[in-house]
Amino acid sequence: MKPAGISGIYKEGICERQIDELAMSSKNKNIRDLYRGINDFKRGYQPRSNSVKDENGDLLADSHSILNRLKNYFSQLLNVHRVNYVRQLEIHTAESLVPDSSPFEVESAIAKLKSLSHTLMLVPNLHWIVIEDAESPSSLVGKLLKNSGIAYTHLTAATPKQWKLREKESNWKKPRGVLQRNTALQWIRNNLKADVAQGVIYFADDDNSYGLEVFEEMRDTQMVSVWPVGLAGGLMVEMPVLDPKTGHVTGWNSAWRPERPFPVDMAGFAINLSHFLKHPEAKFSFNVESGYQESEILRHLVTQEQLEPKADNCTRVYVWHTRTEAPKLQSEKQLNKKGLKSNAGIEV
Repeated sequence: MKPAGISGIYKEGICERQIDELAMSSKNKNIRDLYRGINDFKRGYQPRSNSVKDENGDLLADSHSILNRLKNYFSQLLNVHRVNYVRQLEIHTAESLVPDSSPFEVESAIAKLKSLSHTLMLVPNLHWIVIEDAESPSSLVGKLLKNSGIAYTHLTAATPKQWKLREKESNWKKPRGVLQRNTALQWIRNNLKADVAQGVIYFADDDNSYGLEVFEEMRDTQMVSVWPVGLAGGLMVEMPVLDPKTGHVTGWNSAWRPERPFPVDMAGFAINLSHFLKHPEAKFSFNVESGYQESEILRHLVTQEQLEPKADNCTRVYVWHTRTEAPKLQSEKQLNKKGLKSNAGIEV
């Protein structure tokens, strides 16, 4: 084969790669890389010859000198970057980047909690454990729980600052509710006994929407029961897949991180109380990947084959993973700047 043929194939490969890079820059709206790529493409294929010079600017010819020069160069480069990186970490650690909850956020949370309480009022034989993310219990939450008429326990567990979301940080960046859920589980362990207690544990979210059927479905859970969740994981419904002959769970239709041991939403399972109390190791953790909290607790309690499908063999949806929109209160903030507020004299 002629060398020219090899050169031609190499040029074609370069052109195809450049075209792909231009398309990707255009798709990602990376204007700087796009124009730079167009200019490079216009100049065509230009083979480059690389040279290595010593610290005085003289060309190096023998391989031994070149290797020593490269070794010294990268050693200096890595040392400089290492110092800069440590300084950057120190700055980020020292700065307070986690804002305290504003009065608007607190009142929004109260509104969602009140909405959930109206659903739970209709559920018989229910004990509501509410864990407030705070150093001490607030009177607003306490009053809401008392007025609901539901049997409740009101506890607090403040999330450490290093685990709180920073301003404008995506909500999936850090695990949420870990300390609060574990506080509730510890209260259960401290106050109930495995050979006496009867019931199920369910992790309700004040953002979700619940049909009363889901609470009846979970009541006879022996170990861990599962069911479909609507509007979860980027799908209309996220649910277990059952073997048509045995009715056992054989997989999941999850689209978001389906490789998880239990790709199920927090709203999609319940745990038998007595069974939970026999497994002191079952809890949530800060030290797991995003989306693995459900798998973290379930791996201590059950295998996939032992899961108990509910909701008519997982053919019905009784719970939806909905999200409430944050209130837009720009006008209220303008009033506050003038020392006024619309909710003066009224509890919202």
